[in-house]
Amino acid sequence: MSFSIKINATIQLLRPKQWVKNGFVLAPLLFAGEFLSLPALKSSFFAVFLFCVASSATYIVNDIHDLEHDRKHPKKSKKRPLAAGLISVQEAIFILCGLYVILALGFLFVPQVIAVICAYLLLNLLYTFFLKHQPVLDIFCIAIGFVLRVVVGAVALDLPVSGWMLVTTLSLALYLAAVKRRQELSQSGTEGRKVLEKYSVSLVDRYAEMSATGALVFYSMFVLSDRPELVLTVPLVLFGIFRYWYVVEALDGGESPTDALIADAPLLFTVVLWIGTCAYVIWPDKG
Repeated sequence: MSFSIKINATIQLLRPKQWVKNGFVLAPLLFAGEFLSLPALKSSFFAVFLFCVASSATYIVNDIHDLEHDRKHPKKSKKRPLAAGLISVQEAIFILCGLYVILALGFLFVPQVIAVICAYLLLNLLYTFFLKHQPVLDIFCIAIGFVLRVVVGAVALDLPVSGWMLVTTLSLALYLAAVKRRQELSQSGTEGRKVLEKYSVSLVDRYAEMSATGALVFYSMFVLSDRPELVLTVPLVLFGIFRYWYVVEALDGGESPTDALIADAPLLFTVVLWIGTCAYVIWPDKG
């Protein structure tokens, strides 16, 4: 096997495309208006880096655990380096140990951040070996992972964690997780995951509707109570939810939220516009 193929397989094993999710770590930086502070930027992006390391570690653990199942899966057997035979289990374990060493070194600099990341790692270990087979719990595990990203961002800046931000993040993440399960069911049936046998498309549709409504309501309440100057961003959030649902229903996306975001220009533009609007409104030096 050529060196370039091995490098590409290693990169695939780390799943850098999924690092987009770790943008949630930057939410406290944005809403606290600290994005012009160099020390705050350094702390936040270091926390993002550490979370990228941690999330890649969880993907490797999951791939090792699911290796035999993935080898029988029509898509995962080709897309995942371990299942495709491009990376050996021994090589994956070596890379995993390297990632854990990075996190251990991170503890020397930001112990509070690593403490929250350890909670994320533990949650994902429980998810990989047990919770992903438990209906409803599996969806909540995914969502709590996003909440922990926001907590890490707040801890990195030594800021109090906003309850509104946490409950909004939880609702939005539950929406994305429910839609992911819906698309897995509609596209692959119950073959992809054992837990899908416990779900139906109509059930996860109701989960998604409830979570989307909660995300919009909680975000609106957060804006009106804590950040009234951001009221203009509420329509952007509403449009984003509508557009994502359109991508799911009409364009058959949503099995991977990251892919859906990157592939759909209007959705990506909406997210960028929301971030830009928030930054402009909260801009520290604005009179």
